[in-house]
Amino acid sequence: MSTTLTPVLTANWDQPNSFTLDVYGEYEAAKKALGMEPDAVIQAVKDSGLRGRGGAGFPTGMKWGFIPQGDGKPHYLVVNADESEPGTCKDIPLMMANPHALVEGVIITSYAIRANHAFIYVRGEVLHVIRRLHAAVREAYEKGYLGSDIFGSGYDLELVVHSGAGAYICGEETALLDSLEGFRGQPRLKPPFPAVAGLYASPTVVNNVESIASVPSIIANGADWFAGMGTEKSKGFGIFSLSGHVTRPGQYEAPLGITLRELLDMAGGIRAGHQIKFWTPGGSSTPIFTDEHLDVPLDFEAVGAKGSMLGTRALQIFDETTCVVRTVLRWTEFYAHESCGKCTPCREGTYWLKQVLKRLEKGQGTEDDLTTITDIADNILGRSFCALGDGATSPIHSSVKYFREEYLKHFEIGGCPFDPKKSTLWGEQ
Repeated sequence: MSTTLTPVLTANWDQPNSFTLDVYGEYEAAKKALGMEPDAVIQAVKDSGLRGRGGAGFPTGMKWGFIPQGDGKPHYLVVNADESEPGTCKDIPLMMANPHALVEGVIITSYAIRANHAFIYVRGEVLHVIRRLHAAVREAYEKGYLGSDIFGSGYDLELVVHSGAGAYICGEETALLDSLEGFRGQPRLKPPFPAVAGLYASPTVVNNVESIASVPSIIANGADWFAGMGTEKSKGFGIFSLSGHVTRPGQYEAPLGITLRELLDMAGGIRAGHQIKFWTPGGSSTPIFTDEHLDVPLDFEAVGAKGSMLGTRALQIFDETTCVVRTVLRWTEFYAHESCGKCTPCREGTYWLKQVLKRLEKGQGTEDDLTTITDIADNILGRSFCALGDGATSPIHSSVKYFREEYLKHFEIGGCPFDPKKSTLWGEQ
């Protein structure tokens, strides 16, 4: 795998006013798409091999193809811009620096699935992003790229930017739909799936920001161009978010299949004088990796084969000064707080995980507590209503697997071994 970056979505980020229509261009890909048959657009995306960039990695074109045609119902496109998982930070800078790629992608996708209404559901706390999107949508309307008879094709599309209320659960597609309809955001029972009964009980496609923003480049350059990057089953490029103890954290747009070692080389390595201890390949809801996984290709198959998930490519890097137990506790506190409470395994399980981890982190636990937290995690995994519960178990299982001795050390010394008052790591005997 080459370490050459593939700046497509990020190509203009360093230009002044990159977020304006003047810098972005005249929506040539949308013009091209609206001159094609909708099914031909879907087939092009299928041929490209684009897989969802929101975490699950489901083939995007296949998802579009599930929308029934000739059913007499309105169809909807909903863009999931509720980016809120710890470590995940690619969609917000994308919308800030290049919102028109998303808007153009919305036009192409909506046309392909025969939708005349589309929504961008944005996390409510990111007011600066919401304003930037509103400005981009306004520019598109003024140019005639949205509204009635777009490019003289006879196709009409209305696009609404909707602000969420700051609930992590609304990143789950059916909870997002409930929230968009004005209800409390809670996951729905599936089936029926959104492709059959989604927004307002009508066929709906829900896609991540990066997935939709990648579509214009596929239409403009061809499916083969996109498929020529990445790996055999994980094609194309993606934004890899490096954060934490790295010399130059940031967004690195590269082909899928690149390794963390290669990305770290481009990012200046781990901060000076330190070494990597553990990291997440796809945000806090994916099982952690260690230094032994530096050369694992970052694609859906290779990461899965090693026991984790590529997720949103949120690479959180932690060096040897970090306490694993404390880190897992902080993540678990987040999941316990954000659980919607609809299902018992997640509502009760995340609460008890938090309580036991607090005791362990303070050095007040026992070795039996490690069995307790893994048993609790086992009873959440696969039994919760949505993926929030499953995600909460990932750091539990993987941290005990790789760092069991560090857990034991906490109650052996009666506290955190990374606390200067307790630890010989800091020179105290």
